[in-house]
Amino acid sequence: MDKVVVVVPRDRPGELARMGEILGRAGINIEAICAVTSHGANRIHALLDRPDDGYRILLEHDVDVVDLIQVAIVRLEDRPGQLGDACRRLADAGVNIEQAYLTLDARLVLVCEEVDRAKRLLGVTE
Repeated sequence: MDKVVVVVPRDRPGELARMGEILGRAGINIEAICAVTSHGANRIHALLDRPDDGYRILLEHDVDVVDLIQVAIVRLEDRPGQLGDACRRLADAGVNIEQAYLTLDARLVLVCEEVDRAKRLLGVTE
């Protein structure tokens, strides 16, 4: 099951660096990350190679981890139109995407309420 760690960082310099250092010392790899500050709300979503361990270790280091959520991850071909094709399949089926970002190796990470349905629609097998 693919999961991402959700953090609400303190609004001060160095919080993302601190998180990366903690995970690095623990030997946990960050496969993708989305860090956004918008209208005073800070959120970090981190796709980790060991999400359960990362969640626990960050909590132990007083990082404001708020959730560990299931996501749909689909591998895309690295060519124009792939994002549109994948998202169109979900839109046409009425699946609302709440958040999306890409990993460096062309995997699309999707946060949505209907994760299992999204996986089926995109042909994701675990």
